[in-house]
Amino acid sequence: MIGRLLVTGGSGSLGRRVMARAAAAGWDAVGTHLSASTPTATVRLDIRDPGDVRRVVAAVRPDAIVHTAAGRDRGDWPATADGAAHVALAAAGIRLVHVSSDAIFSGRSGEYDEDASPDPVYAYGAAKAAAETAVRAIDPGAAIVRTSLILGDGRGAHEVLTHDLIAGRVTGALFTDEVRKPVHVDDLADALLELAAGDHAGVLNVAGADAISRYELGVLVARRDGLDPALIPATSLAASGLSRPPDLRLVTTRAQKLLSTRLRGAREFVRPA
Repeated sequence: MIGRLLVTGGSGSLGRRVMARAAAAGWDAVGTHLSASTPTATVRLDIRDPGDVRRVVAAVRPDAIVHTAAGRDRGDWPATADGAAHVALAAAGIRLVHVSSDAIFSGRSGEYDEDASPDPVYAYGAAKAAAETAVRAIDPGAAIVRTSLILGDGRGAHEVLTHDLIAGRVTGALFTDEVRKPVHVDDLADALLELAAGDHAGVLNVAGADAISRYELGVLVARRDGLDPALIPATSLAASGLSRPPDLRLVTTRAQKLLSTRLRGAREFVRPA
């Protein structure tokens, strides 16, 4: 099924790529924004307001919805958790693909498959876990995509952070023992569109092939962008004393069998041209 697609958060880094890839694939895509319209997001939507969500869905009349929007603040419960519930309720009878996160886990187990139960250790993870619970309860047929660090086009948060640390615009460091499975934004966008056109129900892990530390990922970004990796401040979570999930490796065996989209590893897609 390829028809009319509503992308919540169409002005965001992931939403912009979903919109671009959707147009290339033949979808009639409509993107939303909260504060300022962009070429990819012309419809204003406040997902914290259930009436506003119902209004937009009724006006757009989409065949499928890809829900990428979340709170501006990573602990914004009304947008991240309640907003997901509002979208799921308004999407009754419409194919829904909800974007979740590896942040719902504590990182104590290392590897997590689709049957792993959330055990968040900070506010953003708790909000994303609550969003999953709401979407699954309201719409059991929805696809819930758990993903990891998103980068690849220069606009990903980790890419921006690496540049800012090297330039001295921010303080902090990249952790040598904080492991993730980064995904290219285009691979994730294509996977979301595949799911929007399909009928997979429930959780699906969509992440890159490589487990890599945030520091090593920063080194790859620096080398790709012609910066000096030696200027990246590095430390360990253990030394920092921060309570952050150390090792979040999403098992992607199911996605590799289900999807035609190839999920590349960071060592492949973050490298000099």
